Amino acid sequence: MVGLVIVTVVGVQLLRGMVARERARDAWTKVMRASSFSTVTAVIGRTRVTPGSSVVRVIIPTIRLDEVVVEGLSDKDLWAGPGHMPGTVFPGQNGNSVISAHRDRHFHRLDDVRIGDMVETQTPEISVTWRITKREIVDKDARVIFETTTPQLTLTTCWPTRYIGPAPERLLLTAVPVATRERNASAAVAEPAAASR
Repeated sequence: MVGLVIVTVVGVQLLRGMVARERARDAWTKVMRASSFSTVTAVIGRTRVTPGSSVVRVIIPTIRLDEVVVEGLSDKDLWAGPGHMPGTVFPGQNGNSVISAHRDRHFHRLDDVRIGDMVETQTPEISVTWRITKREIVDKDARVIFETTTPQLTLTTCWPTRYIGPAPERLLLTAVPVATRERNASAAVAEPAAASR
């Protein structure tokens, strides 16, 4: 009986996560198709964005990851997608942009990313291609998120990725921009790929 209850609870959580993820992807598509691009970019440019809002798309070709990132790191936010750490800049702006996700959900293959791999981020303002330059494993309580004066992207998840229970460490991937392309209202908007769904 206890096993059935556990399976039911986990199943309900997974279903809620799938629904939240699809809502975030739909919201992202609407943001990118908005007729008033200046309004959209003004929202993204603010320091505070509504928690749960779809704010960035992240693509990592080597692991076939294509996810819509939501604002915030609460459990509810991280069920919908990777979370953008509030208080950090958005990808492409000067400073360190931090994106985190659960190791058993959206970032389950992040441990396969290596130094030199490419990452793409898209906001309503710009698309940035990044190169992974650093990969490190740190204690879960270590202070590792620091401000920078130039654009930087930090991707984080719990480590080890295939671990049962609360993970004792964190995987951090650091990337620097190698190409930036401004986006505009007339740019073609691709749907988030189905490959990672």
